[in-house]
Amino acid sequence: MRAGLIVAGGQSTRFGKRDKAVADLAGTPMIRRVADRIAPLVDELVVNCQPNQRPAIEEALAGVEPEPIFAEDPEPDQGPMMGILTGLRVVESAYTFVVACDMPFVESSLAAFLFDRATGHDAAIPQPDEWRQTIQAVYRTSAMVRACETALARDRRGIIDALPELEYVTVERAEILRHAPLRTFENLNTPEAFDTAVEQFQSDTLEQH
Repeated sequence: MRAGLIVAGGQSTRFGKRDKAVADLAGTPMIRRVADRIAPLVDELVVNCQPNQRPAIEEALAGVEPEPIFAEDPEPDQGPMMGILTGLRVVESAYTFVVACDMPFVESSLAAFLFDRATGHDAAIPQPDEWRQTIQAVYRTSAMVRACETALARDRRGIIDALPELEYVTVERAEILRHAPLRTFENLNTPEAFDTAVEQFQSDTLEQH
């Protein structure tokens, strides 16, 4: 079995006062665009969020199959690693594709490839440049839970701090590009980036017609 985890509980400090997870992205809530792209690949779909976000996210994801399971943050604003850990703790599948709610260009073809590459390892992590894309990667669920717990016990809160505990494969740029354009990693964490993405989605819609 395979799972998808959408991390939506982070503070949208650069995005303004509205919750970017449910912001209207060319007629569709942003988190719904993410869910629609990854849901067909997975047997279970988990959403990590803060309790006060849940009603709006539930509404945005109405009708998504598999029906989302919610993993609410026990404390707000504890960082992305805690969000991943909270989500993974309710996952039953052996492997989980982790993605942020502000990555609406995520390519399902890349996610499918990462699931295949992670088989037999603790993770498959893309590295298109000098930075590892830890928030659009596949993890062996149980191994990543232990790795996050170990890092947090040492008061290390960056996702990258969990990696030394994992036996993972790195997916390099050339391999990534065989499955997805690099905009799959684009995250919309500012109003300017969001507005540009609205134009891109509207342009894509016009081209399809």
